[in-house]
Amino acid sequence: MVLGAAEAAVLAFDVGGTDIKAGLVDAAGQVLGMRRVPTPLDAARPAEAILDRLAELAGELAAEFPDIPARAAGVIVPGIVDSIAGIGIYSANLGWRNFPFTAEAEKRFGVPVAFNHDVRSAAAVEHQFGGSKDFDDVVVMVVGTGIAAAVFSGGEAVTAGGFAGELGHALVPDPDAGQGSNGATILEAVGSAGAIAKRYSAKSGTAVDGARDVLARATSGDELAARIWADAVDALAFTICQCVNIIGTEAVVIGGGLAEAGDDLLEPLRARVNGILDFQRRPLIMQAQLGQDAGLLGAALNARRLLSPAQPTPAQPNSAQPKPLNTATAGSRGGAR
Repeated sequence: MVLGAAEAAVLAFDVGGTDIKAGLVDAAGQVLGMRRVPTPLDAARPAEAILDRLAELAGELAAEFPDIPARAAGVIVPGIVDSIAGIGIYSANLGWRNFPFTAEAEKRFGVPVAFNHDVRSAAAVEHQFGGSKDFDDVVVMVVGTGIAAAVFSGGEAVTAGGFAGELGHALVPDPDAGQGSNGATILEAVGSAGAIAKRYSAKSGTAVDGARDVLARATSGDELAARIWADAVDALAFTICQCVNIIGTEAVVIGGGLAEAGDDLLEPLRARVNGILDFQRRPLIMQAQLGQDAGLLGAALNARRLLSPAQPTPAQPNSAQPKPLNTATAGSRGGAR
């Protein structure tokens, strides 16, 4: 997928906990020179090291496409992000606190920079062009190693200075707390792909190759695997119902590695949500459609808005379709905070 035409090319950078995606989106909306490189990890200067790498990538793209100069750039990162102030407030996995990303990126790139949250930007593309585009009250959940989300209310993104959408840290009933207990844990600890694999391995004493392996065992009659999978579905359903009750969510988009389970996840999830809700409207629960490059496209959209208020339109890809995420390893969005 590529973005609609605009008057000038833009750079797009999607920084994840494991790797960085970069590309140049030209005036015709084509994504050029797309590349994927490891995210540099530097405990002493975590954000600076990443921006230095982005500047190198920008130089590579400029050399590769000298006749297509970029007039703006979009940078998206995980963690807690204040996109208005241009500050990366906090990222537990990548290590920065209160870093002025926009100002420092503009020094390196020499063009205006749109800085934003990775999941929020990917979700905006999914919401604009994907299955939830006809709804105003939407939650997009990226379920991988961890869980992150973006919330739309009345058609507008809810940001709260970067603190909205941390559904992975919302409390859910703890399935390990014991019968009759009111114990709680966070959603990520039960409902993420990482938690499914971790809980099964801990309880069975058998290492597994991610959540997909647990699902395969459950399908083959492994009772423990089936219970672990059901616990994850219950936790996700609990959180979805909380969203319905609190903000009136009418559509939920599930992305990330766990979403690749398809109906094995979505059908029991819909049934569980339907069983919990009473008079409330039932949200439409659907799988994300735009794949793992949605973040890069979101970064480009953010950059385009610096150049023109016109809204881009989707077009067809000029390269191979992105491969599905692996439930064993996905989650650079949902887990990198």
